[in-house]
Amino acid sequence: MPEAALARGVREFLEHGALERGLAPRTLEAYGRDLAAFAAFLEGEGVRRPREITRGHVTGFVGALEARGLGARSRARSLVAVRRWARWLLATGALARDPVEGVLPPRLPGRLPKRLLPEEIEALLRASEPAEPLGLRDRAMLEVAYGAGLRVSELVALPLAALDRRAGLLRVLGKGRRERLVPLGEPALEALDAYLEAGRPRLLRGRDSDAVFLTARGAPMTRQNFFARLHTLALRAGVPRERVSPHALRHAFATDLLEGGADLRAVQSMLGHADLSTTQIYTHVSRGRLRETVETRHPRGSRRGRP
Repeated sequence: MPEAALARGVREFLEHGALERGLAPRTLEAYGRDLAAFAAFLEGEGVRRPREITRGHVTGFVGALEARGLGARSRARSLVAVRRWARWLLATGALARDPVEGVLPPRLPGRLPKRLLPEEIEALLRASEPAEPLGLRDRAMLEVAYGAGLRVSELVALPLAALDRRAGLLRVLGKGRRERLVPLGEPALEALDAYLEAGRPRLLRGRDSDAVFLTARGAPMTRQNFFARLHTLALRAGVPRERVSPHALRHAFATDLLEGGADLRAVQSMLGHADLSTTQIYTHVSRGRLRETVETRHPRGSRRGRP
């Protein structure tokens, strides 16, 4: 029995994601589930080929998911999969018009990551003990996590070869094994230098390891160990533990860049996001920053043209 056109379109899209874009297996698995559900819905509507998909089919599918009791986040995730499949179908010529254009995602509850303020990050840095190898390591990890916006999995997996000290760059292997270069500021570079010179050799205890960050036993650092160290530092610094996490440091990195005037696309590149919409979810610009931007940049802003 020949493969149905819709199923073939989904399969080829997933193959393209794996081979050409290097998407992570879990991402492909999630896309596969969502698109299989969409294809089944389309078949129930009498659609046999991608070219027959309309905007009404997309909104109907989202409505059917809601009727089944799926939450807003699950519906939004399914819509992202459908949107990316539709863009790929357009690019391959299997679709003449984008059926997802104008379809708004479900309204999500306002759950932004807890933002660490600059003074709280400074307190965490002061709470490390630079006279000890573990303190040098903790300070370097904090500086790199906040200074480069790394995911915790990227941070603990950094090899020595990832650091280009002369250029001030980190070579980071992110999701889907996508590589990116992230610049490091002087505070992070100086903290790394101090740790690599005076801290890491003492943690190694004569053994050999390619990992930048090591545990007290000289083994490569783990996610769980870093979480525990963050909570210890939060207690010393007087910062509520529930506000401190590796992702909170990543979120602070992105938010502080945006509020400093960084371009959203540049932040997207440094965070390693495949889609700009992900960056917009992870980051938010303060209302004060938005007001200042309008007043100083817009032709009718109240401070436009003032000395």
